[in-house]
Amino acid sequence: MKPGTPGFIGQRLREAREARGQTAISLADVIGVSRSAVSHYESGEQSPGPEVMKKIIQVLNVPDAYFRYTASPRQASPIFYRSMSVTTKSARRRAEQRHAWLHEIAGYLRGYVEFPPLHFPDLDVPEDATRLSEVQIEKLAQATRDFWNLGQGPILNVVAVLENNGFIVTRDELGADSLDAFSEFDHEQAVPYMVLGTDKASAVRSRFDAAHELGHMVLHRKLKGVRLGLKTEHAMLERQAHRFAAAFLLPEKSFAAEFYSATLDALLALKKKWKVSIGMMIMRAEQLQFIDPITTKRLWVNYSRRGWRTCEPLDEEIPCEQPRLFQRSFEMLLQERVLTPEQILLDLPFSPDDIEELAGLPDGLLTSRSADEGPPISILRPRQGPAMERLGQPAPVISFPKRPQ
Repeated sequence: MKPGTPGFIGQRLREAREARGQTAISLADVIGVSRSAVSHYESGEQSPGPEVMKKIIQVLNVPDAYFRYTASPRQASPIFYRSMSVTTKSARRRAEQRHAWLHEIAGYLRGYVEFPPLHFPDLDVPEDATRLSEVQIEKLAQATRDFWNLGQGPILNVVAVLENNGFIVTRDELGADSLDAFSEFDHEQAVPYMVLGTDKASAVRSRFDAAHELGHMVLHRKLKGVRLGLKTEHAMLERQAHRFAAAFLLPEKSFAAEFYSATLDALLALKKKWKVSIGMMIMRAEQLQFIDPITTKRLWVNYSRRGWRTCEPLDEEIPCEQPRLFQRSFEMLLQERVLTPEQILLDLPFSPDDIEELAGLPDGLLTSRSADEGPPISILRPRQGPAMERLGQPAPVISFPKRPQ
Protein backbone atom coordinates (compact mmCIF):
# COMPACT_ATOMS: atom_id res chain seq x y z
CA MET A 1 0.00 0.00 0.00
CA LYS A 2 1.40 3.38 -1.03
CA PRO A 3 1.91 5.87 1.79
CA GLY A 4 -0.43 8.84 1.75
CA THR A 5 -0.65 12.15 3.60
CA PRO A 6 -2.50 11.92 6.95
CA GLY A 7 -5.27 14.49 7.35
CA PHE A 8 -5.19 15.48 3.67
CA ILE A 9 -8.41 17.25 2.54
CA GLY A 10 -8.96 16.78 -1.16
CA GLN A 11 -11.22 19.80 -1.56
CA ARG A 12 -8.37 22.06 -0.50
CA LEU A 13 -6.27 20.78 -3.40
CA ARG A 14 -8.96 21.75 -5.87
CA GLU A 15 -9.30 25.17 -4.27
CA ALA A 16 -5.55 25.82 -4.34
CA ARG A 17 -5.29 24.59 -7.92
CA GLU A 18 -8.08 26.90 -9.10
CA ALA A 19 -6.66 29.81 -7.10
CA ARG A 20 -3.46 29.40 -9.11
CA GLY A 21 -5.31 29.17 -12.41
CA GLN A 22 -4.22 25.55 -12.94
CA THR A 23 -6.29 22.87 -14.63
CA ALA A 24 -6.20 19.32 -13.27
CA ILE A 25 -4.31 18.25 -16.41
CA SER A 26 -1.66 20.96 -16.14
CA LEU A 27 -1.12 20.21 -12.44
CA ALA A 28 -0.82 16.50 -13.15
CA ASP A 29 1.84 17.18 -15.80
CA VAL A 30 3.89 19.39 -13.48
CA ILE A 31 3.84 17.08 -10.46
CA GLY A 32 4.35 13.93 -12.54
CA VAL A 33 1.13 11.99 -11.94
CA SER A 34 -1.86 11.05 -14.06
CA ARG A 35 -4.96 13.20 -14.49
CA SER A 36 -6.98 10.49 -12.76
CA ALA A 37 -4.62 10.61 -9.75
CA VAL A 38 -5.32 14.33 -9.30
CA SER A 39 -9.03 13.59 -9.58
CA HIS A 40 -8.75 10.94 -6.87
CA TYR A 41 -6.80 13.34 -4.63
CA GLU A 42 -9.44 16.04 -5.00
CA SER A 43 -12.35 13.68 -4.40
CA GLY A 44 -10.70 12.35 -1.25
CA GLU A 45 -10.50 8.79 -2.57
CA GLN A 46 -6.71 8.88 -2.28
CA SER A 47 -4.08 11.18 -0.82
CA PRO A 48 -0.69 11.98 -2.37
CA GLY A 49 2.47 10.36 -1.08
CA PRO A 50 5.26 12.41 0.55
CA GLU A 51 7.22 13.09 -2.66
CA VAL A 52 4.14 14.10 -4.66
CA MET A 53 2.99 16.23 -1.72
CA LYS A 54 6.27 18.14 -1.76
CA LYS A 55 5.80 18.91 -5.46
CA ILE A 56 2.19 20.05 -4.90
CA ILE A 57 3.28 22.42 -2.12
CA GLN A 58 6.06 23.82 -4.29
CA VAL A 59 3.95 24.24 -7.44
CA LEU A 60 0.88 25.73 -5.74
CA ASN A 61 2.90 27.78 -3.21
CA VAL A 62 0.80 26.96 -0.16
CA PRO A 63 2.04 25.52 3.14
CA ASP A 64 1.38 21.86 3.88
CA ALA A 65 -0.97 22.93 6.72
CA TYR A 66 -3.33 24.31 4.08
CA PHE A 67 -4.30 20.80 3.00
CA ARG A 68 -5.26 19.80 6.55
CA TYR A 69 -7.14 23.00 7.39
CA THR A 70 -10.94 22.86 7.37
CA ALA A 71 -12.46 26.19 6.38
CA SER A 72 -15.54 27.44 8.17
CA PRO A 73 -18.62 26.60 6.07
CA ARG A 74 -20.43 29.55 4.57
CA GLN A 75 -23.37 30.04 2.29
CA ALA A 76 -22.16 31.65 -0.92
CA SER A 77 -24.06 34.69 -2.19
CA PRO A 78 -24.35 35.79 -5.84
CA ILE A 79 -21.16 37.38 -7.14
CA PHE A 80 -21.49 40.27 -9.59
CA TYR A 81 -18.91 40.14 -12.40
CA ARG A 82 -18.34 42.57 -15.22
CA SER A 83 -18.13 39.62 -17.64
CA MET A 84 -19.75 36.17 -17.56
CA SER A 85 -18.27 35.01 -20.88
CA VAL A 86 -16.74 31.58 -21.41
CA THR A 87 -13.34 33.21 -21.90
CA THR A 88 -13.35 34.51 -18.32
CA LYS A 89 -14.51 31.25 -16.70
CA SER A 90 -11.03 30.24 -15.50
CA ALA A 91 -10.29 33.76 -14.27
CA ARG A 92 -13.60 33.81 -12.36
CA ARG A 93 -12.81 30.50 -10.69
CA ARG A 94 -9.40 31.77 -9.69
CA ALA A 95 -10.92 34.98 -8.34
CA GLU A 96 -13.62 33.12 -6.41
CA GLN A 97 -11.13 30.85 -4.67
CA ARG A 98 -8.95 33.77 -3.66
CA HIS A 99 -12.12 35.54 -2.55
CA ALA A 100 -12.86 32.54 -0.31
CA TRP A 101 -9.35 32.96 1.16
CA LEU A 102 -10.19 36.60 1.80
CA HIS A 103 -13.25 35.50 3.79
CA GLU A 104 -11.01 33.26 5.92
CA ILE A 105 -8.58 36.12 6.57
CA ALA A 106 -11.49 38.41 7.48
CA GLY A 107 -12.85 35.80 9.90
CA TYR A 108 -9.43 35.48 11.52
CA LEU A 109 -9.12 39.24 12.01
CA ARG A 110 -12.61 39.47 13.50
CA GLY A 111 -11.31 37.41 16.38
CA TYR A 112 -9.05 40.31 17.35
CA VAL A 113 -10.38 43.60 15.99
CA GLU A 114 -13.75 45.26 15.65
CA PHE A 115 -14.48 46.25 12.06
CA PRO A 116 -16.62 49.31 11.33
CA PRO A 117 -20.32 48.34 11.52
CA LEU A 118 -22.31 48.26 8.31
CA HIS A 119 -23.90 51.63 7.68
CA PHE A 120 -25.82 51.07 4.48
CA PRO A 121 -28.89 52.76 2.99
CA ASP A 122 -32.00 50.59 3.00
CA LEU A 123 -33.67 52.12 -0.03
CA ASP A 124 -36.90 51.25 -1.79
CA VAL A 125 -35.51 49.24 -4.70
CA PRO A 126 -37.75 47.03 -6.87
CA GLU A 127 -37.03 43.31 -6.53
CA ASP A 128 -37.65 43.00 -10.27
CA ALA A 129 -34.67 44.64 -12.00
CA THR A 130 -36.67 45.21 -15.18
CA ARG A 131 -38.76 47.75 -13.26
CA LEU A 132 -35.72 49.94 -12.48
CA SER A 133 -35.81 53.06 -14.66
CA GLU A 134 -32.90 55.41 -15.33
CA VAL A 135 -34.67 58.13 -13.37
CA GLN A 136 -35.00 55.80 -10.38
CA ILE A 137 -31.32 54.86 -10.58
CA GLU A 138 -30.33 58.54 -10.58
CA LYS A 139 -32.46 59.10 -7.47
CA LEU A 140 -31.04 56.03 -5.72
CA ALA A 141 -27.47 57.18 -6.40
CA GLN A 142 -28.29 60.59 -4.93
CA ALA A 143 -30.03 58.98 -1.95
CA THR A 144 -26.87 56.95 -1.27
CA ARG A 145 -24.81 60.15 -1.33
CA ASP A 146 -27.27 61.80 1.03
CA PHE A 147 -27.27 58.82 3.40
CA TRP A 148 -23.49 59.08 3.76
CA ASN A 149 -23.51 62.90 3.88
CA LEU A 150 -21.25 63.20 0.84
CA GLY A 151 -22.72 66.46 -0.41
CA GLN A 152 -22.78 67.34 -4.10
CA GLY A 153 -19.07 67.76 -4.76
CA PRO A 154 -16.26 65.36 -5.68
CA ILE A 155 -15.77 62.34 -3.41
CA LEU A 156 -12.26 62.58 -2.01
CA ASN A 157 -11.72 58.83 -1.62
CA VAL A 158 -14.36 56.29 -2.68
CA VAL A 159 -12.58 53.32 -1.07
CA ALA A 160 -12.35 55.17 2.26
CA VAL A 161 -16.08 55.90 2.14
CA LEU A 162 -16.82 52.23 1.59
CA GLU A 163 -14.48 50.95 4.30
CA ASN A 164 -15.69 53.49 6.86
CA ASN A 165 -19.24 52.32 6.25
CA GLY A 166 -18.63 48.61 6.75
CA PHE A 167 -17.49 47.35 3.35
CA ILE A 168 -14.55 44.97 3.07
CA VAL A 169 -12.50 46.12 0.09
CA THR A 170 -9.34 44.59 -1.29
CA ARG A 171 -7.25 44.68 -4.45
CA ASP A 172 -6.11 41.61 -6.35
CA GLU A 173 -4.86 40.64 -9.78
CA LEU A 174 -7.90 39.29 -11.62
CA GLY A 175 -6.13 38.06 -14.75
CA ALA A 176 -8.69 39.04 -17.41
CA ASP A 177 -9.24 42.30 -19.27
CA SER A 178 -13.00 42.20 -18.70
CA LEU A 179 -12.79 41.42 -14.96
CA ASP A 180 -12.06 44.86 -13.57
CA ALA A 181 -13.77 44.14 -10.24
CA PHE A 182 -16.44 42.03 -8.59
CA SER A 183 -18.59 42.16 -5.49
CA GLU A 184 -20.67 40.02 -3.17
CA PHE A 185 -23.12 40.87 -0.41
CA ASP A 186 -22.59 38.22 2.25
CA HIS A 187 -26.12 37.90 3.65
CA GLU A 188 -24.96 35.55 6.39
CA GLN A 189 -22.57 38.14 7.83
CA ALA A 190 -24.49 41.16 6.45
CA VAL A 191 -21.20 42.44 5.01
CA PRO A 192 -20.53 43.63 1.44
CA TYR A 193 -17.24 42.44 -0.07
CA MET A 194 -15.59 44.18 -3.01
CA VAL A 195 -12.49 43.11 -4.95
CA LEU A 196 -10.89 45.70 -7.24
CA GLY A 197 -8.46 44.55 -9.91
CA THR A 198 -4.81 45.59 -9.88
CA ASP A 199 -4.36 44.63 -13.53
CA LYS A 200 -5.06 48.18 -14.72
CA ALA A 201 -3.35 51.03 -12.91
CA SER A 202 -5.73 53.90 -13.76
CA ALA A 203 -7.00 55.48 -10.55
CA VAL A 204 -10.05 57.05 -12.21
CA ARG A 205 -11.07 53.76 -13.78
CA SER A 206 -10.69 52.01 -10.43
CA ARG A 207 -12.88 54.64 -8.73
CA PHE A 208 -15.54 53.99 -11.36
CA ASP A 209 -15.20 50.22 -10.76
CA ALA A 210 -15.77 50.76 -7.03
CA ALA A 211 -18.83 52.94 -7.69
CA HIS A 212 -20.10 50.35 -10.19
CA GLU A 213 -19.85 47.54 -7.62
CA LEU A 214 -21.53 49.79 -5.06
CA GLY A 215 -24.32 50.12 -7.61
CA HIS A 216 -24.78 46.35 -7.60
CA MET A 217 -24.95 46.35 -3.79
CA VAL A 218 -27.56 49.12 -3.71
CA LEU A 219 -29.63 48.05 -6.70
CA HIS A 220 -29.28 44.29 -6.92
CA ARG A 221 -28.41 42.64 -3.62
CA LYS A 222 -32.08 41.76 -2.95
CA LEU A 223 -33.03 40.75 -6.47
CA LYS A 224 -35.11 37.62 -6.86
CA GLY A 225 -35.39 35.44 -9.91
CA VAL A 226 -32.49 37.04 -11.78
CA ARG A 227 -30.13 34.56 -13.41
CA LEU A 228 -26.71 36.19 -13.62
CA GLY A 229 -25.50 33.61 -16.12
CA LEU A 230 -28.03 34.71 -18.75
CA LYS A 231 -26.43 37.15 -21.16
CA THR A 232 -29.44 39.47 -21.51
CA GLU A 233 -30.13 39.74 -17.77
CA HIS A 234 -26.44 40.14 -16.93
CA ALA A 235 -26.11 42.93 -19.51
CA MET A 236 -29.14 44.72 -18.04
CA LEU A 237 -27.67 44.64 -14.51
CA GLU A 238 -24.34 45.91 -15.82
CA ARG A 239 -26.00 48.86 -17.58
CA GLN A 240 -27.86 49.73 -14.40
CA ALA A 241 -24.69 49.58 -12.28
CA HIS A 242 -22.91 51.76 -14.87
CA ARG A 243 -25.66 54.36 -14.64
CA PHE A 244 -25.53 54.30 -10.84
CA ALA A 245 -21.73 54.74 -10.84
CA ALA A 246 -21.93 57.72 -13.18
CA ALA A 247 -24.65 59.37 -11.09
CA PHE A 248 -22.84 58.62 -7.83
CA LEU A 249 -19.53 60.10 -8.99
CA LEU A 250 -20.97 62.96 -11.07
CA PRO A 251 -24.32 64.18 -9.68
CA GLU A 252 -26.43 65.78 -12.38
CA LYS A 253 -26.78 69.26 -10.87
CA SER A 254 -23.11 69.56 -9.92
CA PHE A 255 -21.92 68.35 -13.31
CA ALA A 256 -24.32 70.67 -15.10
CA ALA A 257 -23.00 73.64 -13.13
CA GLU A 258 -19.41 72.91 -14.20
CA PHE A 259 -19.96 71.67 -17.76
CA TYR A 260 -19.15 74.98 -19.44
CA SER A 261 -17.72 73.79 -22.78
CA ALA A 262 -18.07 70.60 -24.84
CA THR A 263 -14.35 70.30 -25.57
CA LEU A 264 -11.76 67.75 -24.49
CA ASP A 265 -9.61 70.45 -22.89
CA ALA A 266 -12.54 71.64 -20.77
CA LEU A 267 -13.23 68.08 -19.63
CA LEU A 268 -9.54 67.59 -18.86
CA ALA A 269 -9.73 70.58 -16.54
CA LEU A 270 -12.60 68.88 -14.68
CA LYS A 271 -10.84 65.53 -14.45
CA LYS A 272 -8.34 66.58 -11.79
CA LYS A 273 -11.10 67.91 -9.54
CA TRP A 274 -13.67 65.11 -9.92
CA LYS A 275 -11.18 62.24 -10.48
CA VAL A 276 -13.27 60.59 -13.19
CA SER A 277 -12.16 59.77 -16.71
CA ILE A 278 -12.73 62.09 -19.66
CA GLY A 279 -14.40 59.20 -21.47
CA MET A 280 -16.82 58.78 -18.58
CA MET A 281 -17.64 62.51 -18.65
CA ILE A 282 -18.43 62.30 -22.37
CA MET A 283 -20.83 59.42 -21.70
CA ARG A 284 -22.34 61.23 -18.72
CA ALA A 285 -22.89 64.40 -20.75
CA GLU A 286 -24.62 62.34 -23.43
CA GLN A 287 -26.75 60.52 -20.79
CA LEU A 288 -27.96 63.83 -19.38
CA GLN A 289 -28.42 65.33 -22.86
CA PHE A 290 -25.94 68.12 -22.26
CA ILE A 291 -24.59 67.40 -25.76
CA ASP A 292 -26.27 66.25 -28.97
CA PRO A 293 -25.25 63.16 -31.01
CA ILE A 294 -23.13 65.21 -33.43
CA THR A 295 -21.13 66.79 -30.60
CA THR A 296 -20.76 63.40 -28.93
CA LYS A 297 -19.34 61.87 -32.12
CA ARG A 298 -16.92 64.79 -32.56
CA LEU A 299 -15.64 64.39 -29.00
CA TRP A 300 -15.07 60.64 -29.45
CA VAL A 301 -13.26 61.16 -32.77
CA ASN A 302 -10.92 63.70 -31.21
CA TYR A 303 -10.55 61.49 -28.14
CA SER A 304 -9.30 58.65 -30.34
CA ARG A 305 -7.02 60.93 -32.39
CA ARG A 306 -5.25 62.03 -29.22
CA GLY A 307 -4.65 58.41 -28.27
CA TRP A 308 -6.63 58.68 -25.05
CA ARG A 309 -8.46 55.36 -25.38
CA THR A 310 -5.41 53.57 -23.95
CA CYS A 311 -4.18 56.25 -21.57
CA GLU A 312 -5.65 59.64 -20.71
CA PRO A 313 -3.75 62.65 -19.36
CA LEU A 314 -3.39 62.57 -15.54
CA ASP A 315 -3.88 58.78 -15.44
CA GLU A 316 -0.34 58.36 -14.13
CA GLU A 317 -0.55 61.32 -11.76
CA ILE A 318 -3.74 60.63 -9.81
CA PRO A 319 -2.87 58.07 -7.09
CA CYS A 320 -4.87 54.86 -6.90
CA GLU A 321 -7.03 54.56 -3.77
CA GLN A 322 -5.82 51.76 -1.53
CA PRO A 323 -7.87 49.77 0.99
CA ARG A 324 -6.56 50.24 4.54
CA LEU A 325 -8.84 48.14 6.78
CA PHE A 326 -6.90 44.87 6.70
CA GLN A 327 -3.53 46.58 6.57
CA ARG A 328 -4.23 48.65 9.66
CA SER A 329 -5.69 45.63 11.44
CA PHE A 330 -2.57 43.52 10.94
CA GLU A 331 -0.20 46.39 11.65
CA MET A 332 -2.03 47.23 14.87
CA LEU A 333 -1.94 43.61 16.05
CA LEU A 334 1.80 43.50 15.37
CA GLN A 335 2.58 46.88 16.89
CA GLU A 336 0.53 46.14 20.01
CA ARG A 337 2.32 42.77 20.25
CA VAL A 338 -0.97 40.95 20.25
CA LEU A 339 0.45 38.68 17.54
CA THR A 340 3.82 38.04 15.93
CA PRO A 341 4.36 37.45 12.20
CA GLU A 342 5.27 33.87 13.04
CA GLN A 343 2.01 33.33 14.91
CA ILE A 344 -0.07 34.76 12.06
CA LEU A 345 1.60 32.39 9.62
CA LEU A 346 0.91 29.48 11.96
CA ASP A 347 -2.75 30.46 12.35
CA LEU A 348 -3.52 31.20 8.69
CA PRO A 349 -2.88 28.33 6.25
CA PHE A 350 -1.71 30.51 3.37
CA SER A 351 1.63 31.61 1.99
CA PRO A 352 2.96 34.97 3.27
CA ASP A 353 2.67 36.32 -0.29
CA ASP A 354 -1.05 35.52 -0.48
CA ILE A 355 -1.83 37.03 2.91
CA GLU A 356 0.12 40.19 2.07
CA GLU A 357 -1.48 40.52 -1.37
CA LEU A 358 -5.07 39.94 -0.25
CA ALA A 359 -4.72 42.10 2.87
CA GLY A 360 -2.82 44.88 1.08
CA LEU A 361 0.20 44.54 3.37
CA PRO A 362 3.69 45.80 2.56
CA ASP A 363 5.87 43.13 0.97
CA GLY A 364 7.78 41.17 3.56
CA LEU A 365 5.78 42.38 6.58
CA LEU A 366 5.06 38.83 7.70
CA THR A 367 8.50 37.45 6.94
CA SER A 368 10.52 40.17 8.66
CA ARG A 369 11.60 39.63 12.26
CA SER A 370 9.96 42.82 13.52
CA ALA A 371 7.10 44.92 12.25
CA ASP A 372 8.11 48.43 11.20
CA GLU A 373 6.20 51.40 12.51
CA GLY A 374 3.36 52.00 10.06
CA PRO A 375 0.97 54.84 9.38
CA PRO A 376 -1.51 55.97 12.05
CA ILE A 377 -4.23 53.40 12.65
CA SER A 378 -7.85 54.43 12.49
CA ILE A 379 -11.39 53.06 12.77
CA LEU A 380 -10.35 49.87 14.56
CA ARG A 381 -9.69 48.74 18.08
CA PRO A 382 -8.30 45.46 19.45
CA ARG A 383 -10.62 43.15 21.32
CA GLN A 384 -10.43 39.78 23.05
CA GLY A 385 -9.42 37.04 20.59
CA PRO A 386 -7.91 33.57 20.41
CA ALA A 387 -4.36 34.88 20.63
CA MET A 388 -5.15 36.78 23.81
CA GLU A 389 -6.45 33.60 25.39
CA ARG A 390 -3.17 31.92 24.52
CA LEU A 391 -1.12 34.80 25.91
CA GLY A 392 -3.29 35.02 29.04
CA GLN A 393 -3.71 38.80 29.00
CA PRO A 394 -6.58 41.15 28.16
CA ALA A 395 -6.60 43.17 24.98
CA PRO A 396 -6.11 46.94 25.30
CA VAL A 397 -8.97 49.06 23.96
CA ILE A 398 -7.91 51.96 21.75
CA SER A 399 -10.23 54.31 19.89
CA PHE A 400 -9.28 56.14 16.69
CA PRO A 401 -11.13 58.72 14.59
CA LYS A 402 -12.45 57.86 11.16
CA ARG A 403 -10.43 58.71 8.10
CA PRO A 404 -11.67 61.67 6.04
CA GLN A 405 -13.96 60.76 3.16
